[in-house]
Amino acid sequence: MIRNTTEPARRTVLRGAAAGLAAGVLGAGGTAAAAAPHRTGVVARHAGRYEVLGLLDARGVFPGTRGDQFSGATEAAWERADRIDPRAAGPNGTWRLSFWCHAVRRPGGRVTLVDTGVGPAGSPASGWAPVPGRLPRVLTDAGIEANDVDTVVLTHLHEDHYGWVVGTGGAPLFPDARHVVQRTEVGSLATTDSALSYVVTPLRAAGLLDEVDGPVRLAGGGVRALPTPGHTAGHQSVLVDGGRRRIYITGDVLVHAVQLADPSVAYRFERDKPTARATRTALLSRARDEHALLATAHLNEPFTQA
Repeated sequence: MIRNTTEPARRTVLRGAAAGLAAGVLGAGGTAAAAAPHRTGVVARHAGRYEVLGLLDARGVFPGTRGDQFSGATEAAWERADRIDPRAAGPNGTWRLSFWCHAVRRPGGRVTLVDTGVGPAGSPASGWAPVPGRLPRVLTDAGIEANDVDTVVLTHLHEDHYGWVVGTGGAPLFPDARHVVQRTEVGSLATTDSALSYVVTPLRAAGLLDEVDGPVRLAGGGVRALPTPGHTAGHQSVLVDGGRRRIYITGDVLVHAVQLADPSVAYRFERDKPTARATRTALLSRARDEHALLATAHLNEPFTQA
């Protein structure tokens, strides 16, 4: 697998774009401006005996315009996307998005957490994302304590998905949880990637990093991590199989409703666009055949029908 040399460039582009946005779109300090809060930070759905919770860490305006990020989208695809996620269309062609994490609560109260958001002030996402995120408070609102979490699945190692892996003091925020990441994802990191110092090193030192290869069954039997590469080399999603109902927690397989409207539309920061396109097309086709629900990371509602 080719090592990831694109992440420093990605971060530079994001921060450069953030610096160039108009003051009305930016918050103080040049980061993506926080938009109006979701009506609740916790949204619940059920798949059999599993409760799947959308947990809102942050909401903001992405640097640049949506046309910059999805240059191949047709007008028909944008029109359908605006019907699917109308709040994503910001002023002057900007893209309003949310930063959702997801929790899978099993009978008995034990929890698998999928992704940890943008993190606190000073986290690696601070240069462009609307920090501080509020995941710790939202978890409390959902009735989840840190020691209820026995598994954290990191869909991939982009900074808006691992921000609360550690707290402001640098210690793991979920000290009783194994942190599941694909070995390919860790191996693809550039030596300068902040994920190494912020995620990999502290989790390894604490004995909490669980590098896996391919599909893996998580706690509860009906919860599985599935490789979904393309956005990054080792991207993974999570399937919650409740029997009659399935929920796919997609990570960044799709980041905007335009990719739900037309799965062939590429996102600027997908590492391997042909693979990402094939992965997205296959996952959406499977989910539609199964009448499954999607739990997405960046649409403005955390659940949508495939």
